[in-house]
Amino acid sequence: MAGHFELIDAPEGGFRVRLLDGSGRLVATSVTYPSKQAAVAGISVTREIAGTGLIRDMSRGGHGEVIIPKSRPAQATMRIHTPTRFPGADRGLHSI
Repeated sequence: MAGHFELIDAPEGGFRVRLLDGSGRLVATSVTYPSKQAAVAGISVTREIAGTGLIRDMSRGGHGEVIIPKSRPAQATMRIHTPTRFPGADRGLHSI
């Protein structure tokens, strides 16, 4: 099962978002948002970043270097270079 987001009340007012993994373990807690709508917008941004965001090592001695997981680039490269043909593509027709 995939993880999920939870909207929770922030102790100082407003709302926070918790990200839990598939087993229900806490992975991250957000900053405080002033409204539920702002928290949901934060989830949308997080979803976009999580799928494509770089991993930058800002730990002691990391110097901000980008860490690239070895398994992901190979999969992405295969998908990018795999030709996709749509019926009628040579006749200028596109189907989705």
